[in-house]
Parts: sequence; structure tokens; C-alpha cells
Amino acid sequence: MRLANVQLQDGQKLVIDSDGDYRHLDFDLDLLSLVRAGIDPQDLAVGAAATGDLVAPLQPGKIVAIGLNYLDHIRESRLPQPEQPLVFAKFPSSVIGPNDEIVVDAGLTTQVDWEVELGAVVGRRMRNVAVDTALDYVFGYTVGNDVSARDVQFSESQWTRGKSFDTFCPIGPIVVTPDEIPDPQALALRTRVNGELMQDSSTADLIFDCPTIIRHLSQYLALEVGDVVLTGTPEGVALSGRFPYLRPGDVVRIEIEGLGAQRQLMTGAGAPAGSGPAA
Repeated sequence: MRLANVQLQDGQKLVIDSDGDYRHLDFDLDLLSLVRAGIDPQDLAVGAAATGDLVAPLQPGKIVAIGLNYLDHIRESRLPQPEQPLVFAKFPSSVIGPNDEIVVDAGLTTQVDWEVELGAVVGRRMRNVAVDTALDYVFGYTVGNDVSARDVQFSESQWTRGKSFDTFCPIGPIVVTPDEIPDPQALALRTRVNGELMQDSSTADLIFDCPTIIRHLSQYLALEVGDVVLTGTPEGVALSGRFPYLRPGDVVRIEIEGLGAQRQLMTGAGAPAGSGPAA
């Protein structure tokens, strides 16, 4: 199933997405509440058409991310290849919806970058799970943009501050259950900035695949229901030096095969306007 949250006058409500046609499900709360309740969405009745703005499909308890997980991205970043998954965190306060604006204070950063990433939504609490059962704990998959302030990120040894500005973690538009994504290691990923293709790759190129990442994380910390694991980004980011960093007025569109697309306008004061049209 393809699940989303829409904002209605009386709050966020769970909907099913059928090629952009949103319909209510027989559940009064949002997607995170559904996951926490352990309800199989297949058991819910489909109701009337739903109209409203898409919001983030869920508000994670924590966001655990993996860096430098594609060889081509490691090369363009001119950084050493990790021997095990490189783990960092993004604060949940950075989460926004799939079409919300990325808002940046130019007095804090002038090197804002994009990163399309496959996200796995945890469906059951896990601790120290095996590789061959790791995906059994995944509720579904989504699109994440690991927006990064590179000047802040590399000004210190820890990446969390440069990765966790408010609005630096767009999630969505939907969460797709594993029955529709039989192989999360075979999904195309793309990013366009002002209509120009920047990233064009596949999750088949992940160094550490989803089961390995989940197994690794679960050795050190409990992954809780509703947590989101971001799995890394391929080449084609501004950090490479081949593209300019984002500026106010730029439009970022990221998509993953089978999981939909996001569109973010970057806004902010005190920096020159970007040149791009809406994409």
C-alpha cells in the first residue's frame, strides 16, 4: 500500500495513494499512530476521496542516517571509504513535508546541499537483529532529502549540527509497504535542481545494503517504531565542486522509483537569489 498524511481542518489524517488519487482510510489518526498501534493497513476499509495538502508522512522519534555509502559519492567527496556504516543523526525537528520550503539563514550557512536518500520506516522495535531477518522489521520505505550545510558540517568532527537545521529533512510524499517494494536494493534515485539532472543512480550501488545497515545499528541502539533510517546518497551533490550550492529561489526535485517525488523551494534572506525556474 501507498500511504500518506494529509492536513485537514481538523488535523492530519491517513490516506491511501492510488496514482495521486487520495482516499480516506478507516482510521481516525495519522500514519505514525497506525504504525505504533501495529495495525495492518490492508485491514482498513477505504473511504471517500480526501482533499488536503500532503504533510510529512510521519514524525519520527529519531532519524538515523548513514554517510558515504556509495563509492561514486565517496570519490566526489574526496573522503576515505568507511570500513563499516558511518552513522550520524538528524534531529526530528528538521522534518518537513515533501513540498515544504527549505528555509535557510544565509548568516549561518552559504553551502546548502541536497542528498536524495532511500528511507526505511521501522515497524517493530528491534535490538540486535540478524541480517536475514532485518527487513521483517521495516514497515515501509520513503524518500528523504538529507539537506546539508556543508560549511557547518565540516567545521567540526560531528555532522549532526550541519545536518539538522530546521527544514533540513523533507520526508515523503508517501510511505510504501514492502509488498510493493520487494527489493529495496533495486530502486532508481534522481535529483534535479532547477530542472537540471544532478543525481541519477540506483540503490543497487549501496555499499552497505538495507539489511546490513539495520543489523549494524541494532547492535548499538534500539530502533523504535516510527524511526526512520536514511541509507546514504549517490554522486551528484554540490560538495563535488561541479555544481553550485543552493540559493534562495532554487527548486529541488528528488524522486525514488516507486516511492514518488518531492519538490522544495529554497527560501531565505540575505543571499543572492537563485536563477532556476520551478521544476
